[in-house]
Amino acid sequence: MRVYHDLDEARRTLLRRRPLDTLEVTPAVQASLDRLFGAGTTPAQAVERIVADVRSGGDQALRRYSRLIDGVELERLEVTGAEIAAAYAALDPVLVEALKLAAGEIERFHGKQARQSWIDFTSEGALGQIVLPLERVGLYAPGGTAPLPSSLLMAAIPARVAGVAEPICCSPPQRATGQISPLVLVAADIAGVSRVFKVGGAQAIAAMAYGTESIPRVDKIAGPGNLFVVLAKRAVYGVVDIESLPGPTETLLIADAHADPALCAADLLAQAEHDVLASAILITDSVELAQAVQAEVGRQLEELDRAEIAAQALERNGGIVVVAHLDDAFTLANEYGPEHLCLLLADPWAHVGKVRNAGGIFLGERSFEVLGDYVAGPSHIMPTGGTARFSSPVNVDHFRKVISLVGLNEAALRRLGPAAQRLAEAEGLTAHAAAVRRRLEG
Repeated sequence: MRVYHDLDEARRTLLRRRPLDTLEVTPAVQASLDRLFGAGTTPAQAVERIVADVRSGGDQALRRYSRLIDGVELERLEVTGAEIAAAYAALDPVLVEALKLAAGEIERFHGKQARQSWIDFTSEGALGQIVLPLERVGLYAPGGTAPLPSSLLMAAIPARVAGVAEPICCSPPQRATGQISPLVLVAADIAGVSRVFKVGGAQAIAAMAYGTESIPRVDKIAGPGNLFVVLAKRAVYGVVDIESLPGPTETLLIADAHADPALCAADLLAQAEHDVLASAILITDSVELAQAVQAEVGRQLEELDRAEIAAQALERNGGIVVVAHLDDAFTLANEYGPEHLCLLLADPWAHVGKVRNAGGIFLGERSFEVLGDYVAGPSHIMPTGGTARFSSPVNVDHFRKVISLVGLNEAALRRLGPAAQRLAEAEGLTAHAAAVRRRLEG
């Protein structure tokens, strides 16, 4: 990992945010795009084509893309009860219990978030809001090189706590079996997902947005995915709602001289092994720690099954920044707005008030990000790409909507009507003004 001592250089390079459309695909992926859609096709262009095809072709288009992209011939798109039972049988019961434990912690955390409807009655009538769950939500569960049942739990359980009547799930079938990963199927069942479909990628997002013969149209789509999934979510936004446009995963550690270099390295590598586009960054006020972590990363990298992926991620998007003071570290962190902000400090609680932009804050060496990935309770679907400046992790409110309630009477009309009429006239909206005036003169 490269060590940066010049903060301006770190801002221009390591900490520079890249727009979604500028993310590069690997040569292998580009070759697939060229083969399927024509030479020079960009990911955004491919997604536009897939969405249009699924919108017009329905299940037939889904089967064609499953064959072309996933290498799987599908007759029935929906998972059966027998397939879910087989998934349970295929898993170690200890692993099933781990999923159930995680589900319980996630549900307990999100159970504290629910907002309630309210009505305020006064002498002028009533004002309030009605809080309702969405009726049907589509959840995407990645199933590529590393199926992520945890991500399904992190989206489906907040939706269920919110009261969503019909959460459905799409996840890609595995090339070898033509089936969804047993881990994902069991997680879906534990989380209370109503229906599961063997469809992945941009085509799954399009199917949930527009509906097909087999897959019902949803009100909102949530869940992480690769670049094509994210671009598809952006393409269908407005037809349905989306929870976010989650980009490549990222972690930023702030550590001082008290931190354990081996643990810092382990946390960086845990993030880097996700994807070659993942970013893993350390900011420290200790040159000695920076050097020790740099060495530890090299040692620990050799022990990983996904060492090649982690090494590429660290080469492309990883680094260590040395600052003069910890306050500088928090300035950089707030500018960057990381998905995960990990404070490996002697007294992390003393610094929480300095954080303004982060998806989640992890306090101390025993409260590390991997616990948050699986079992701590908060959803690990968090804002990426700097969007922590204005957005939040997936939570119960993502799956509810608010309807404003207005029930004013004559007293309110007499007090508020003249101001409404004047404002309407100032805007040149004479029909608005007349609607007020007729009531005041009536």
